Amino acid sequence: MALAINKDNFEGLLAGDQPVVIDFWAEWCGPCRTMSPIVDELATEYEGKAVIGKCDVEENDDITMKYGVRNIPTIIFLKGGEVVDKQVGACSKDALREKIEKLF
Repeated sequence: MALAINKDNFEGLLAGDQPVVIDFWAEWCGPCRTMSPIVDELATEYEGKAVIGKCDVEENDDITMKYGVRNIPTIIFLKGGEVVDKQVGACSKDALREKIEKLF
């Protein structure tokens, strides 16, 4: 299950030594609901290797604005606290896995 990312845990995640993958989503977004189980599965697969979480754009304006997220779903890939890749819109599990693998 993907971690719920919010202002309380966000800075701590970036300070960690694992790559971080953040899925920006909203409850009312159809494509976001399509991606949700995929993100959850990948979070389980990469547990202990990468932090994979979801950030609700409705509740986390500050994080959403920091990364300039304008469309959802948007998934950002961070290494060392820096954005190294981004996926805008729904995609396949394999496409996400490929981007996650590049973080190692």
